[in-house]
Amino acid sequence: MTLVSAADLVRAAATQNRGIGAFNVIHLETAEALVAASAQADLPVILQISQNCAKYHGALEPIALATLAVARRAETPVAVHLDHAENPELVDEAIALGFGSVMFDGGALPYDDNVALTRAVAARAHAAGVYVEGELGEVGGKDGAHAPGVRTDPDEARAFVAETGVDALAVAVGSSHAMTDRSASLDIALIGRLRAALRQSGRNGADVPLVLHGSSGVADAVIMDAVRAGMTKINVSTHLNGFFTRAVRSILDGDEGLVDSRKYIAPGRAAVVDEAARMLRLFALQDAQPTTSAASQESV
Repeated sequence: MTLVSAADLVRAAATQNRGIGAFNVIHLETAEALVAASAQADLPVILQISQNCAKYHGALEPIALATLAVARRAETPVAVHLDHAENPELVDEAIALGFGSVMFDGGALPYDDNVALTRAVAARAHAAGVYVEGELGEVGGKDGAHAPGVRTDPDEARAFVAETGVDALAVAVGSSHAMTDRSASLDIALIGRLRAALRQSGRNGADVPLVLHGSSGVADAVIMDAVRAGMTKINVSTHLNGFFTRAVRSILDGDEGLVDSRKYIAPGRAAVVDEAARMLRLFALQDAQPTTSAASQESV
């Protein structure tokens, strides 16, 4: 296969009532690991590059071009997605670079401002044939801004989609970004109500899939319940970062004289492959055994 649009992957998953993994790229080795995981699981994957990742690399273009190149060489369907862009100009740059989907994150803005900016971004993206994800009801963990108990209202979600034209919607149902333990409790009943509210609410009467951010803090069994209730795109970053970091730490702890970074980065990459493949099968509700293994010790 080769590079595809997240639109095709998310719609197919939603139609089949399963989830699809959307995993964050941190550096080239992450992208390589995630594509290898997709091949191992024989399932598609979405590679996400966040605004924070672009900042880490000094600009979007270097990590974007590397990730797109890795995706084009994949054996399985792989999409490249811009995640959590709060800057509309970054969305425009991603579109120009060849991203098939983008997320504009106006979740921290007042509702009217979120609608206005998201609508403008969606119009430009759609003109370029790019799939758009929006956010309503701020998901926790970003700069500590999230009041406990905040949830996305189904009626407001349907109105937001109608006013902005987004193709997928990230909603607040109890998860939080950058959690290092898997203890978040999701409102499964709310997920069902949100899914019902967004049926045939999108452009040309299309269903609008739900997106779960902050999935690193959610236990396997709860994620599976969320998928069954109607959650489709499952975003993961911190959890996989932990597998990478623990593998690297183990190698370095065992050999203080090691200086060749390839010899400790490679085990980190391999650790991500196995866990990401397991999660892809889990989200797709295939024969993957839920686990209570330790979550990552690092966050981004």
